[in-house]
Amino acid sequence: MSGSTAIRAAALVTMTALLGACQSDGDDRAAAPGGSPSSAPTAAPSTEAAPPPTAAPSPVTAANTAEVCATVDKLIISKSREISADATEATRKQLTPEEVNAQVKTDLADLADDVRGQAAKAEDPEIKKLVGDTAKQIDAGAKSATPVKWLSSTFVTIPAKLSADCRV
Repeated sequence: MSGSTAIRAAALVTMTALLGACQSDGDDRAAAPGGSPSSAPTAAPSTEAAPPPTAAPSPVTAANTAEVCATVDKLIISKSREISADATEATRKQLTPEEVNAQVKTDLADLADDVRGQAAKAEDPEIKKLVGDTAKQIDAGAKSATPVKWLSSTFVTIPAKLSADCRV
């Protein structure tokens, strides 16, 4: 398999995995075990008073956690689409594997910077660490000798981890 074909295949695998992991229609919790929406009746609204608001958000409910997590998802999806488009263009232009690797390294370095920016904005210390660690992981891909291989092995695991751990 040529370098251009390999990058294209890796990009397609990456895009499929990322889009599946990052996108949620919000109905995940309403699905029955078989995957169809539950027909169980919903509980009646509670008549208990809501707890009084606190002066500072707790780590679990930090004000901007949902925004930071959603932005990181969007950044990863957007950059994945860009990498996929670049792979198609690389095939058309018949770039060498070295040129393709350089392009992927640049894309990953840019993504790591953008993700690191979101980590700096996070108010929740756990989310700040999770997103910061994600940026470090993407940096490792940008510094990898084989970033295309890294895309299809390591990068595709990032959205699932964020989806599981980056929550309000």
